[in-house]
Amino acid sequence: MESLLVKKENKILAFIKKNAVMLIALIAAIITSIIVPIDKKYINYFDFKTLTCLFCVLAVVCALKNIDFFYLLAKKVVRIFKNARLCILALVYITFIGSMLIANDMALLTFLPLGYLVLTTTKKEKYMAFTFIMQNIAANLGGMLTPFGNPQNLYLYTKFNIPNIEFIKIMAPPFILSVILITICCVIFVKKEELLIDDEKIELNTIKTTIYLMLFSLAIAIVFRTIPYIIGLIVIPITIFFMDRKALKMVDYPLLLTFVFFFVFSGNMSRIESVRDFFSYLLDKSTLVFSTLSCQVISNVPSAILLSQFTENYKELLVGVNIGGVGTLIASLASLITFREYVKHNPKKTGYYIGMFSAFNFGFLAMLLIFMSIIK
Repeated sequence: MESLLVKKENKILAFIKKNAVMLIALIAAIITSIIVPIDKKYINYFDFKTLTCLFCVLAVVCALKNIDFFYLLAKKVVRIFKNARLCILALVYITFIGSMLIANDMALLTFLPLGYLVLTTTKKEKYMAFTFIMQNIAANLGGMLTPFGNPQNLYLYTKFNIPNIEFIKIMAPPFILSVILITICCVIFVKKEELLIDDEKIELNTIKTTIYLMLFSLAIAIVFRTIPYIIGLIVIPITIFFMDRKALKMVDYPLLLTFVFFFVFSGNMSRIESVRDFFSYLLDKSTLVFSTLSCQVISNVPSAILLSQFTENYKELLVGVNIGGVGTLIASLASLITFREYVKHNPKKTGYYIGMFSAFNFGFLAMLLIFMSIIK
């Protein structure tokens, strides 16, 4: 009996640790709902298109992941390179590009295990922390260039109806600087040590791959507003249900619920006059700086949702909540994913990882913030 209770307690603790941000968002939503009682205006809090787009992209990515599509794609690229520096650069660039296409958290969930595999099979575990940290930075900053690369991008892109070309123009400068900084770090901190990669053969299911890629194209078309989102909400889950029900179970529903809870929280906050005046004052001073700092405390996704209620300066807000994804461990949900993955493999090196993580992340944050403050 006691062992069952212990197991239940462990499961509850594990759930709390894994979904801390979602639970904080839930508590915030409940508290503000006491201050602002539930009424008809609540329905206007929710951005159903953002939630639909996020669900569709996550579902298709999970299906592709289950047939080893991304794993095989990444492994073929990595196998081309022969030394540690080029291999780690490849891993980081793959994560960088992946975040632009499949969102930062999914890119990390897909390519962090590959990084672990490559480094352990080639006996280069000494680069594990550095590689994970660079992959994490690449995921957070690589996703900034596309509307669907980061969850906060998708939300702001939809809320402010930002034109596609303008979106790319806004994010191109910090994106280019990020590429340069990441490349310099990999060149400086990784030596040209010879590597041998295992030659495991993986064959893709042609039919599933074709259908999933079509669904992925449909999801992307919905993001870019070329197809009504209701079509994706019907076609994608039904198709995946019959082809891979496991993929639907793998969708990051806590992330979706985090959005729902923060929609309630931010909607309520915007209706509290004193709060509205305070945030409006700070954002008028510097939307870029305040949104960046806000991410360090409450993470970039809730910062985007909350602060968008108090400013129309979406250009600086967009940049701020993207570069603000680097910094503290809680600045981005993706950073918590990386931390959890590293500690799983290296439980005794938690302090070492946090120290290295903080040094690189705050270095990137300072350079990006200074650069964007100068050119804005």
